[in-house]
Amino acid sequence: MNRVVGKKLVGMMPVSLLILTLIVAMLPAGFASASDAEVTVVALYRQNVPVQRDTAAGSEISSLDPAIASDQVSITPIENIFLGLTDYDAITSAVNPEIATSWVISPDGLLWTFNLRTDVNWMRWDPASDSATVVRPVVAGDFVYGIKRTCDPRLGGYYGTIAAKVIKGCDVVNQTSSEAVTDDLVYGDTTAVSAPDDTTLVVELQYAAGFFFSMTPMWMLRAVPQEIIEEFGDEWTAPGNIVTNGPYFIDELTRGVRRVFVRNENLPADLFSGTGNIEIVNQQVIEDGGTIYSLYLNNQLDSSGVPQAELQNVLGDPDLSQQVIQLFQLSVFYFAFAHDKAPFDNVHARRAFAAVIDRQAFIDQVLGGSAIPMIHFTPPGMAHAPAINEIGVGFDPDYAKAEMEAAGYPNCEGFPNINMTTYTGAGNWADFWAAAAEEYLGCDPSLFNVEQLEFSVLLEIIRADTPTQDRPNAWTLGWGPDYGDANNWVNDVLSCTADNAFMRPCTEVDDLINEAARESDPAVRDQLYGEIEEAFFGPDGDYPIAPLFMDTSFVLIKPWFTGPHESDGLFGGAHWGAYTIDMAAKLAARGE
Repeated sequence: MNRVVGKKLVGMMPVSLLILTLIVAMLPAGFASASDAEVTVVALYRQNVPVQRDTAAGSEISSLDPAIASDQVSITPIENIFLGLTDYDAITSAVNPEIATSWVISPDGLLWTFNLRTDVNWMRWDPASDSATVVRPVVAGDFVYGIKRTCDPRLGGYYGTIAAKVIKGCDVVNQTSSEAVTDDLVYGDTTAVSAPDDTTLVVELQYAAGFFFSMTPMWMLRAVPQEIIEEFGDEWTAPGNIVTNGPYFIDELTRGVRRVFVRNENLPADLFSGTGNIEIVNQQVIEDGGTIYSLYLNNQLDSSGVPQAELQNVLGDPDLSQQVIQLFQLSVFYFAFAHDKAPFDNVHARRAFAAVIDRQAFIDQVLGGSAIPMIHFTPPGMAHAPAINEIGVGFDPDYAKAEMEAAGYPNCEGFPNINMTTYTGAGNWADFWAAAAEEYLGCDPSLFNVEQLEFSVLLEIIRADTPTQDRPNAWTLGWGPDYGDANNWVNDVLSCTADNAFMRPCTEVDDLINEAARESDPAVRDQLYGEIEEAFFGPDGDYPIAPLFMDTSFVLIKPWFTGPHESDGLFGGAHWGAYTIDMAAKLAARGE
């Protein structure tokens, strides 16, 4: 059994530093104070300190289970602890081989056969001993199990509904009620995924989906170890239990405090998604962005967001202005409407509340000017997306007043109290929205109750299976692309057959969405997706959501932290193996 020794520097003095300290203490005073001896000791110290990335996050990981995770905070570590069939290139976003070395597509586009490499192992990291052991090789059957498990509605995974739209039989499993689902249905032959041998995976599609190849890097299609899941159940992703096959191991998960990941030195070098040197990733959990910024200024973090109040100071500072970059992340944020309870079960009320949002004012006043207004959903850069803001009503108070009257609430008379739920830090988004309703619709501010929730809690409370009375009337969310096609937006988020936290009933627009997904002519797809966006956000639109903005952000990056910051993670999660830390420069900046 192969055994690999790892390195860790968490809350204790490294052995190498302790030894050097003892050696220096025993040396004659004249020798210890000599300049050449000091240089030697410092150099040895820096060589023996693991290369560490120090970062902070404001949210907890919701899940490290590839079949369940649906948010960026969770998807990024999953990207680094589990390998996919393919992978998005950190610089070009091209789809590259990962565990799959090659693939063959049948002439009708329905049958995909992947050939898998044989040198990837399942491994278990033991945090107590700082060591990893090889469990067994990764085989095609692990992908079969992982994909079939993703289709299981009992897990409640958002991305199970996305796999169910493409993979044959997955829809049958996923659309069966949880009470009626059995293991035989999930893991039998219903879902058309098979492994003729240990190095061959066959996936059959429902139709010739031209975008399926760009889905193959996605986390919910990854291999998972069946025997570990069966042994530990819901605790299979806990440190010490979890078995992974990616570039990093989980070393520590302390809720509300920190997360630590260590590099898998046993992985073949070409699977690190780059030539980076980071051995340990330390993530502190800090909700306050100002605290994160202060730690960055004190050289304790390698990167930080820029608080709105500090942006102009950063841009005008001779040093910080050289460390700041602006990222265009292709994520669209929105207010969502619950269709299963008044008042937003009424389409006119949804239209009215979407049209009172002055998006540019929102960006200027709430976001410090760092975003691009959006009045439809699919952003530029996605295949078949309409031109930005070409379709949609946008900010139109007169239209909003007319729609509010059509909803039966002229001048907001008789409008019920509503609960607006945001994730932590976005409470002022809902405050802006409520103020707009007061200004343009005449609504009393006391009608609006704004509640901020930790992100994973927000995801739970808006689930479609949460009782209607416990769900908010409206909430904040954002969507980042999983693959570069309009289908990933209107189909995977807004269709009635998606996870559908909105509880939106099916309409004719869903027929258009299905038609567009199956269409092979690019020009026809352009036209269809334009019609779909119009059906959602035009004057007579259904408005399941009120789009707000496409995210851009200013980020501070220390000079010693280099890598593809601007391009990595546009689809899926960022790749820690693509980044480099100059540890000597970092320690010097800290005065160590």
